Amino acid sequence: MKEPPFEILFADNHLLAVNKPAGILTQPTAQEGESLELLLKQWVKERYQKPGNVFLGTVHRLDRPVSGVVLFARTSKALTRINEAVRSGKFQKRYVALVEGLFPQDEGIFEDQLCHGSHRAWISEETLSKQARLHFKVLQRCAQKTLVRIELETGRYHQIRLQFASRGFPILGDQKYGSRIPLAGQRIALHHQTLRFPHPITQQLVEIETPVPFLKEV
Repeated sequence: MKEPPFEILFADNHLLAVNKPAGILTQPTAQEGESLELLLKQWVKERYQKPGNVFLGTVHRLDRPVSGVVLFARTSKALTRINEAVRSGKFQKRYVALVEGLFPQDEGIFEDQLCHGSHRAWISEETLSKQARLHFKVLQRCAQKTLVRIELETGRYHQIRLQFASRGFPILGDQKYGSRIPLAGQRIALHHQTLRFPHPITQQLVEIETPVPFLKEV
């Protein structure tokens, strides 16, 4: 039996969650076909001997240089119900980031209006801007770096990356948003650590967690 292309964190007839490594796209683009989604579709097709096309609905995406939990729905019914949970605030995402500099506050809230285009985001009060809000808590400060836990209240394009960088604390390795310290392997020090949500069929609480891969760099 073929091994899965990535670490499987949760799997049943309705859902599939994996630990995405940094450096791979979540979904294919017009310019690049290889992605987490396509590799998993092929694995599901072979693993479960499914004829025809495999349905695998992407519930949320992670940027290419970000690692961590990515959830897919295996049926359209599961995808519809998960999307309803997202809209009603029952889809809880926790990230861990390592930022440059010693962050002065122990915890707090970032709230901004964000716009995006041409593969970048920026803070703006333009008409089309959207509210971006997160909670953060400092876990450790060491050697001009700060380890931070982040609870997302909204999920805007490059939100975490921009909100920290705009305050002078870019995520380690994130040269797009001002980091001076490159990291190998097309990665930045941002990891989707924990995902909590009600199962779309049973309504039982599902909690999926992965270890943070860059703790040795603190």
